[in-house]
Amino acid sequence: MARYKEYDYSQGKFIPVYFDKQILPGTFEHTLHYLIDNEIDLSLFDERYKNDETGAPAYDPAILLKIILYAYSRGITSSRKIEQCCRENIIFMALSADTQPHFTTIADFISSLDQEIIKLFLEVLLICDEMGLIGKEMFAVDGCKLPSNASKEWSGTKEDLQNKKEKMKQAIRQIVKRHREIDEIEQDKEIVGWEQQYADTLREKVKKIKDWLKQNDDKSGKRGKPIKSNITDNDSAKMKTSHGVIQGYDGVAVVDDKQQVIVHAEAFGAAQEHDLLKPMVKGARENFKAIGSKKDVFEDAKLVADSGFHTESNMKMVMEEGIDAYIADTQFRKRDPRFKGVDRYKERFRKERAEYYGTRVLYRVKDFTMSEDKTHCICPAGKRMYRNGGNVIVDGNRAIKFRGRKSDCRICELREKCLRNPDTSETRQVYFFQGRTESAPETFTQKMKRKIDSIRGRLIYNRRLGTAEPPFAHIRSTLGLDRFTLRGKRKVNIQWKLYCLVHNLIKIHRYGTAFA
Repeated sequence: MARYKEYDYSQGKFIPVYFDKQILPGTFEHTLHYLIDNEIDLSLFDERYKNDETGAPAYDPAILLKIILYAYSRGITSSRKIEQCCRENIIFMALSADTQPHFTTIADFISSLDQEIIKLFLEVLLICDEMGLIGKEMFAVDGCKLPSNASKEWSGTKEDLQNKKEKMKQAIRQIVKRHREIDEIEQDKEIVGWEQQYADTLREKVKKIKDWLKQNDDKSGKRGKPIKSNITDNDSAKMKTSHGVIQGYDGVAVVDDKQQVIVHAEAFGAAQEHDLLKPMVKGARENFKAIGSKKDVFEDAKLVADSGFHTESNMKMVMEEGIDAYIADTQFRKRDPRFKGVDRYKERFRKERAEYYGTRVLYRVKDFTMSEDKTHCICPAGKRMYRNGGNVIVDGNRAIKFRGRKSDCRICELREKCLRNPDTSETRQVYFFQGRTESAPETFTQKMKRKIDSIRGRLIYNRRLGTAEPPFAHIRSTLGLDRFTLRGKRKVNIQWKLYCLVHNLIKIHRYGTAFA
């Protein structure tokens, strides 16, 4: 039988370690180490420290930046975990020269980078530009919605939170009342202890809500109506995603199409992206101006974005500013002949979703049949609906309106499937749109539709997916950012920019042979 030398991975060995020998050429840590020491200006951190005559020496910002950026490149965001790596991992030891900063030092450094992170981002962007990694021919704007360090259960208006507080107080009163009733009766002490612990937890939650209500007011929406706040992180927002509703932030980025370098990044606590296009375009302009671009970067470059950024005001903005933009509307795919049969799959999805959640699937306009002479239409129940307007104008579009008879609709067996509010609505109305009116002026949305529906427009817009999505896939899947671990827009924005900074540094590492 063959014999092999014995070995044990758990054993230790004392060996001399030279830190510079551990940072091997060709690795990302070597590129990071070289750039921070030789290419990036860190003098902006000098203003932080006033210890030239008195006070203890501070950790070198270069050391802290190296270990933080390297940790983020490995999906490590916890300050305690970074401190542990500096004690146990040889690469972290080498990058930090075994200085072993405390986790509180690391956490304070990250959370206070709000001014320096902008300049650091510009320094790396300048290196990317000098290396020719930015083509400046097309930019794509997109967002990535991520959960924040806050629970959506603590969201609501002041009225919602007040009602929640009253329900908790009522639960506490019921527990106390039940305990008084069974004081003289033998009872399982363990169960009583659990209930008491639950009551104490509710009291803490009531106090938390009460303190927040004293110090804060409702956030106002666009129309002046109150929108939901969050007790834990009031800068975050509830937002719909493909994985359901989350409490979080939208990390938005402007990406160049040549090597997917992120040229501007910012995190927003906004449920919708409608108002984010203008600040992102402005931020990208300012970034290129800051790194020495003499003319407007959008003068020759194209801008693409998905339907989340499409509003009439945004279309007006890009056209009046002379930006060659291609921004899809919500009906863009329906007009594409390649998606001709997509409706039948959507219909099946609607039915399956309604069955799963126990909701209703309502009849739509396509379920009603208009007569050839356009005098009436037939509803799904086979009843006639009579014309109630032959030239109705809705947002500049002409439509023929039909309404059902009260005598038919009131006793119809299909009311639940036909009316959104069957208890209050008497009859169903249907609009058949015939096109735009001749007198209605062409809107900026109509101009964008005509532009993006052209062969050239579709070819350009089709490049959006390969430009905007790879950076988000890289940041989420490879770098491991599945949620924001900090709270407040300022700190979350720092974390988002740090991850985008790491993304750009990896681009430099891969394509910058001089630093390998």
